[in-house]
Amino acid sequence: MNRILIIAPNWIGDAVMSQPLLANLKVIYPQSQIDVLASPWVAPIYRACAEVQQVIEARLEHKQLQWSLRKQLAKQLESNQYDACFVLPNSLKSALIPWLANIPLRIGYRGEMRFGLINFALDNPSKIHRPPMANHYLALCNVMNHLKEIDSKKPADPKLNISPVAKASIGTKLQAASINEKSIYVLCPGAEYGATKRWPTEHFANLAQQLIENEPDAHVILLGSKSDHALGEQILSKMANTSQIQNWCGETSLDEAIALIGLSKALVSNDSGLMHIGAALKVPQVAIFGSSDPHHTPPLSDRAEVIWLNLPCSPCHKRECPLGHLKCLKDISPTTVLGAIQTLH
Repeated sequence: MNRILIIAPNWIGDAVMSQPLLANLKVIYPQSQIDVLASPWVAPIYRACAEVQQVIEARLEHKQLQWSLRKQLAKQLESNQYDACFVLPNSLKSALIPWLANIPLRIGYRGEMRFGLINFALDNPSKIHRPPMANHYLALCNVMNHLKEIDSKKPADPKLNISPVAKASIGTKLQAASINEKSIYVLCPGAEYGATKRWPTEHFANLAQQLIENEPDAHVILLGSKSDHALGEQILSKMANTSQIQNWCGETSLDEAIALIGLSKALVSNDSGLMHIGAALKVPQVAIFGSSDPHHTPPLSDRAEVIWLNLPCSPCHKRECPLGHLKCLKDISPTTVLGAIQTLH
């Protein structure tokens, strides 16, 4: 197999979780070229994957067909003569481009009315017995009959590289802010899914204060998207001294965020895309889980500590707490998280 196309998922965490699939394909077909079609939102993840030769960016919007754009992309891709395409999202529209591009092997999970668009398909696992997401993608190799079955119990292990350009860029930003890159703690207060994945901002503020009190040279950087900037400001408003904390939510590109996390002494995050980036970079990290299931989307790193209370009502997978108390997150104390950070060093 000479050339393989990957249709990327739409979430940062899922993109990170797809890296073991790329690595496995490269082992099986060492001479193959792997290209990825991705939205600008997740494209930096694939630029950080050593297995990927080309990242093709396309503004494919969520819940929009964009028929003309998909036909245009298919025509462009057809000339590349791909032997196979792995379609990672489950939607019908995600399977249209490889079908229109006449890629002979179109591999994915059975999904939204896409019979024929996907011609080598696996059944989706039940919601009750779901494997870790990295293994979910990795198992797509099994549709090729001559390949060995992937052990779904053995956790796949994503790995990302840091772009030298992004590392230099973040180094310049740190220098301009007079921050020593060897004393950075990164806190990520956001989670795109909603409030039931977000540890309270007052807890983040308390933790930041304790980190600075315990290490006079420590500097805390709040990291996230533009939509997380307000959360960062809430954290700052709850602190007595903000001279050693910066709100960089929305102030870095994803490439720069990857580089910054890679420099950090420790990362503290909710169950989010940045959590998975930290795991793939093997930095010391504490991952806080509330409404989601750490058995399905854990940080796959032996340097990660998961904190999850495993209350009778969780995981509920709801965007808002059905019981109104959010105890699964509120009852995780900053002292507990600080203790977990200290055991990682």
